Amino acid sequence: MFVVGLTGGIGSGKSTVADLFAAHGVPLVDTDLIAHRITAPHGVAMPQIATEFGEAFVAPDGSLDRARMRTLVFSDDSARNRLEAITHPLIRAETEREQREAQGPYVIVVVPLLVESGSWKTRVNRVLTVDCSVETQISRVMSRNNFSREQVLAIIARQATREARLAAADDVIDNDNVPLDALKAQVDAQHRVYLSLAAA
Repeated sequence: MFVVGLTGGIGSGKSTVADLFAAHGVPLVDTDLIAHRITAPHGVAMPQIATEFGEAFVAPDGSLDRARMRTLVFSDDSARNRLEAITHPLIRAETEREQREAQGPYVIVVVPLLVESGSWKTRVNRVLTVDCSVETQISRVMSRNNFSREQVLAIIARQATREARLAAADDVIDNDNVPLDALKAQVDAQHRVYLSLAAA
């Protein structure tokens, strides 16, 4: 199966673009959704997380206490590495299972940290980056998540730079204050490209 890796920084509009591809009947494998699933109540990652970090990081419903974990991993790189050592293999296995079961002309894997992870580039046929300015990212995330400007900047600082994402891209969709019709037209054009590449 032909695989497109879809990426972009926080607030770039990855989900909107992914949904536009899905409207063409393209199956989506979303690594963020998988990450949420494995850390949901009684998710497969939760026993290991409880053992590694303690019950304080498990919410009363058995899910990951995201706010507490976010605070820890933002201030402690070793904690982030320990968390990723638990979650990344599980996310990868589930991603590969969903890819194998996908039915469609090609599959899109949504990977927010595709550039940062290193190995993803070798696991997809094409990298598609959704691009916008940093200021656009900040304003979108502030209004969507009720975060302060400082909080958003801290998240952006942890992600690959805009330049690094563009350098890694085979294809780019511009979503910097672009009207939905224009965004849809870009997706339609890219879909036609991927159909021909998948057929070849």
